Amino acid sequence: MALFAAVFSLALVAFLLIPVFLGTGISQSRAQSESVNLVAADRFHMQMTNKLSSALEGVLDIKKVYWLRDDDLVAPKPNPEGYGTAGTPEEIRKLLQDAQPLLEGQRTALTPETPLAPKNQVTYYLDETIFVATWKQTFEKAIYTISEIKIAHPSQFRRFLSGGSYGSGIQLTTTEMADSVNAVVASTGDFYAFRKYGIIVYDGTVQRVSADAVDTCYIDDQGDMLFSYRGELNNMEDAQKFVDENNIRFSLAFGPALIDQGRKIEFPGYILGEVYQRYARAGLCQMDSLHYLLVVVSAENDYLQHATMKEFQDVIASFGPKMAYSLDGGQSAVIAMQGQTINNVNFGYQRKISDIIYFATALPERE
Repeated sequence: MALFAAVFSLALVAFLLIPVFLGTGISQSRAQSESVNLVAADRFHMQMTNKLSSALEGVLDIKKVYWLRDDDLVAPKPNPEGYGTAGTPEEIRKLLQDAQPLLEGQRTALTPETPLAPKNQVTYYLDETIFVATWKQTFEKAIYTISEIKIAHPSQFRRFLSGGSYGSGIQLTTTEMADSVNAVVASTGDFYAFRKYGIIVYDGTVQRVSADAVDTCYIDDQGDMLFSYRGELNNMEDAQKFVDENNIRFSLAFGPALIDQGRKIEFPGYILGEVYQRYARAGLCQMDSLHYLLVVVSAENDYLQHATMKEFQDVIASFGPKMAYSLDGGQSAVIAMQGQTINNVNFGYQRKISDIIYFATALPERE
């Protein structure tokens, strides 16, 4: 009885303190980065929260919560046992059933009836904190690679700049960067170091403003996508005010915005992406809360056609996302998983770029 009382007391204290611990996560990490002591305390809180979440299993009927610090460049390593493949409708149905605790009833783009591309199967990763399913599908004469992601906490949606800091000058391939940070799945970002357009936000701070030419996509502390459009937020002060008011973690500056609150966006005369030509393209979509798609269209095998931006938008819209945004395409258009590219890359090799977006497990590594 004494042992049970002690365990219960620890669990009760942990339960009461978890909201405090969680409050020191994304929204406060920016201010804490200015103090070594506070950073150490924040990291301790994260580690304690994650460990206590595991310890509470079976003691109190509460949902375990794991999260990551934005200041930690490297995420936990995925459990190799979490990877697998599914090729038949029955296998896909079982996979989606296994992912239900994370999906929480949200509709998925992947279904047992999804017509996979010839000789293709679903590659997946699943643990308590993240579900990723990646597959290829044909539309017209093009191959689309789709990666569907559902995460448990916003901190698992991350951005990595090559060299680990803004303006480092280092360029690497998507797979190199994905491997270095233990990404479960990753995609090209906006190649910020090559183009000077848009509003660049990193770690909650506006780094650059050139808003007259492109739409900018922001990721807030809830993991939601927001847009500002060409001609908006034209100076550092207005941009930082927007960032602060909306608790923005980071931004992507390429575009155009494709879908906003379920509505297709028109993009005449857009400066990036060669919108009227057929190119390999990449995009980020938000389906629901903490639920995303990475999408790449590329030529492959007998399907040698790329897509115009409008064609790309139409295919993305068919999945029913709330938000969608175009990322750097061409030879940069890459979805990487398990140390390799999933899509066929233009000219057979990846372009070295300056940044990626990626999704990580928050489950602590096994000791």
